[in-house]
Amino acid sequence: MAKNDLIGGSIWDEYSQKVQDRMNHPRFMGELTEDDAKKANAKLIVADFGAESCGDAVRLYWLVDEKTDKIIDAKFKSFGCGTAIASSDTMAELCVGKSVDEAVKITNLDVEKAMRDEPGTPAVPPQKMHCSVMAYDVIKQAAANYKGVSPEHFEDEIIVCECARVSLGTIKEVIRLNDLKTVEEITQYTKAGAFCKSCVKPGGHEDREYYLVDILRDTRAEMETERLKKQANAKALGDDIAFEELSVVGQLKAVEAVIDAEIRPMLMMDGGNMEIIDIQKSNDNIDIYIRYLGACSGCASGAGGTLYAIENVLQEQLSKKIRVMPL
Repeated sequence: MAKNDLIGGSIWDEYSQKVQDRMNHPRFMGELTEDDAKKANAKLIVADFGAESCGDAVRLYWLVDEKTDKIIDAKFKSFGCGTAIASSDTMAELCVGKSVDEAVKITNLDVEKAMRDEPGTPAVPPQKMHCSVMAYDVIKQAAANYKGVSPEHFEDEIIVCECARVSLGTIKEVIRLNDLKTVEEITQYTKAGAFCKSCVKPGGHEDREYYLVDILRDTRAEMETERLKKQANAKALGDDIAFEELSVVGQLKAVEAVIDAEIRPMLMMDGGNMEIIDIQKSNDNIDIYIRYLGACSGCASGAGGTLYAIENVLQEQLSKKIRVMPL
């Protein structure tokens, strides 16, 4: 069915053609039975999930080969809007051929991206992103039923933005590491708040426990408190010598202390690390030469966002004259 054949025409401009095709002709809608499981020599898994925000619900069927944990077939029933049908149909297709552990890693963004006509154009309007979240949640329920655990077994962090699956820990980490000052910067770095916007501030179409405006305010307050404490401790110890006046050894110790406290833990969370190679004075600048280690080595952000964050922290904590040079 073409866009112009649908009611209003322009209403459907925000929906990809793939979404419209799956709304009208879902390929994986149906159910699987114990007879199907016996014929396939597989285990039947049935999982249900409902979204309180909109009243939609989905039932997911898996046939799982218990020898390999592979999902050899998947079907669904959807009780909701057309977007829920399209999202569930895409989700079921993405599950087939994967192991249960691999299927759990399918996110709502994977579902939404698979429904796009063009990589850079969202498949559905922001207010419909929750439908792909529902598809993600029913996968967790199916995996939990298969493994005999709670769905929370697969979710070890507080999720602030359901649309982009961004956790509270990630948002606070990114604010600290990149010295973010606005919600728009948080969205730019993490995609949190880029879709339905319910997590940005109170008053959206869905109430949230955490909002970006509050997280930003509280994290910035924590950062300022920590900065003032460091200043007070430095004065109490009589450590009022300017960084520029320290010996190279003293500068190295000061840099290492800041790196250990502010930077290294963030890098290690992603399997990376760094080391200080040398410190040299260059005209009015103090050049700190570093080498990335582990997952950070060869990472594209090592010359961009990560490098900027490291330099920004050292400048704020030690001296505005610092420049960081990766080798």
